[in-house]
Amino acid sequence: MRYMALDVGDVRIGVAISDELGSTSLPHSVIERTNDAEVLNKVTEIINKYKVDVLVVGNPINLDGTTGARSKKTEQFYNYIKKRINIKSLMFDERLTTLAAQRILLDADVSRKKRKEVIDKLAAQQILYSYIEYTKKERN
Repeated sequence: MRYMALDVGDVRIGVAISDELGSTSLPHSVIERTNDAEVLNKVTEIINKYKVDVLVVGNPINLDGTTGARSKKTEQFYNYIKKRINIKSLMFDERLTTLAAQRILLDADVSRKKRKEVIDKLAAQQILYSYIEYTKKERN
């Protein structure tokens, strides 16, 4: 079972994929957000290349559990993608994943410029890691 996660932003979308067994998450790439059709093409290419079974889209829920404008925008994008791909897809709570990715980069003493280049795919990797851990608990 191979998973793919998206961290959807207004300018960039971070992408992470799992290994073939679906047991670990790896940062993959960043897609520049030009228009939804172009993003869909790039997402579909990755799905096909890696034979992805499940697409996980991070849902930026507020810390208090409510949904705000960012979550609603992400849900619109998710609905657009979901209607056009032929694999299981879902939204998954991504609270604090960007913060976790920032901490990893700060702890590694990565320069501000380099952090900006990789933060989106690391945030997607954190979303996917959280989802994989969540599904492990569900299976047990």
